[in-house]
Amino acid sequence: MLAFILTASPAPCGNTIKSADRAENELVSALVAGHTKALEKLYHSYSASLLGVISKIVKQDNVAEDVLQETFLKIWTSIGQYDSTKGRLFTWMARLAKNKAIDHLRSRGEINSQRNEDIDYLSIEVNQLHQIQYNPEHIGLKQLINVLSPSQMLVLEMVYFQGYTQTEAAQVLNIPVGTVKTRIRTAIKTLRTFF
Repeated sequence: MLAFILTASPAPCGNTIKSADRAENELVSALVAGHTKALEKLYHSYSASLLGVISKIVKQDNVAEDVLQETFLKIWTSIGQYDSTKGRLFTWMARLAKNKAIDHLRSRGEINSQRNEDIDYLSIEVNQLHQIQYNPEHIGLKQLINVLSPSQMLVLEMVYFQGYTQTEAAQVLNIPVGTVKTRIRTAIKTLRTFF
């Protein structure tokens, strides 16, 4: 017959709980007094746990870390509002962290960033899904440019097809940048008449 020996962990003693409460109260008092060392201790003790709370709401790691910093700033500025009779310090901080994360998601910048997707990603996705590749010859752009003057064609060719900047094109052609801009503007006006 096999014998199993069960070892029970000792029950937490009342002194341990009281000393934890006392340490927490001392930490809160130091924070209220404005001691930055207390804030450092608080950060090292609770940052990982609060980041876990925030990460459940904010999915991007770098954004969650920013929200964590904002949470600790909020804790620092509003520690006087903490009431130990209403709950534990961590519970109060977790609620602040959750609210900061939700506020971030509701912010205009986050809403807009979720609406806007990276154009490079979308073009790759479109190419993969539909095997569409850009070729200016298919839309007749090269033929359409033939209605322009040779100087306009040369500038458009350099800037839009060869990848030169307007300044680089001006240097290569040995003409002022303003002339390059004027030729491009005039060429675009001419091309608009065909659309």
